[in-house]
Amino acid sequence: MGLMDGKRALVMGVANDHSIAWGIARVLAAEGCELAFTYQGEAFGKRVRPLAATLGSETLLDVDVTDDASLDGAFETLAEQGPLDVIVHAIAYSNKSELTGRFVNTSRANFKHSLDISCYSLIEIARRAAPLMTNGGTILTLTFDGSQRVMPHYNVMGVAKAALEATVRYLAADLGPDGIRVNAISPGPMKTLAGSAIGGARRTFKHAEANAPLRANATLSAVGGTALYLASAHGACTTGEIVHVDGGFHVMGMPRPDNL
Repeated sequence: MGLMDGKRALVMGVANDHSIAWGIARVLAAEGCELAFTYQGEAFGKRVRPLAATLGSETLLDVDVTDDASLDGAFETLAEQGPLDVIVHAIAYSNKSELTGRFVNTSRANFKHSLDISCYSLIEIARRAAPLMTNGGTILTLTFDGSQRVMPHYNVMGVAKAALEATVRYLAADLGPDGIRVNAISPGPMKTLAGSAIGGARRTFKHAEANAPLRANATLSAVGGTALYLASAHGACTTGEIVHVDGGFHVMGMPRPDNL
């Protein structure tokens, strides 16, 4: 018996086999969870289909989270298949050109677009998912400590993640009476397609690894294991939380003395 036997999850945000969402999907599947995936556009669809097939998933949905009709269609399809237990929201976006300069130069257009995709999409998804979670459920999203502390080149994404974390708390309060838990996982720097878009990503990764108490950055399996805890019965009384999976880097006020 797996911890997720009989459960159904929708995983949103897999780009390739290095994606955090993929790490979560693998762990959930290994514990018996039935998975559905979304992707945006055929370019990503070509990457996601073979990955989904390895986990026995037959439900893949082309979804644009900025398009209400696209979201409605996806959740109508999911509703036809039965109740839903887990949502994994691993979706974020900012114009790459605005993640290398000064935050003060953030454009209005990119600010609105980044907040829409990276934060507001969680609200849209939760509103549609909640009626399908007839036995309660779990909504998970991904954040980063740039929401709380200034990180080089993170810029508008730091603001978007701060808004996302506040959204987690408000959704947890709204949906808790329905037995739906809402949490965020905050890994440290990881070598993902999204992470590579941030200026100086390699230096940030090395710095975090060298100065974290565990002298290590997060792994896909560690993030997946945390998601499993939050989605399974073991996380029954955890909601509204930002769970750090970053080797402890978030507790450090300064680099280790030998790295100053």
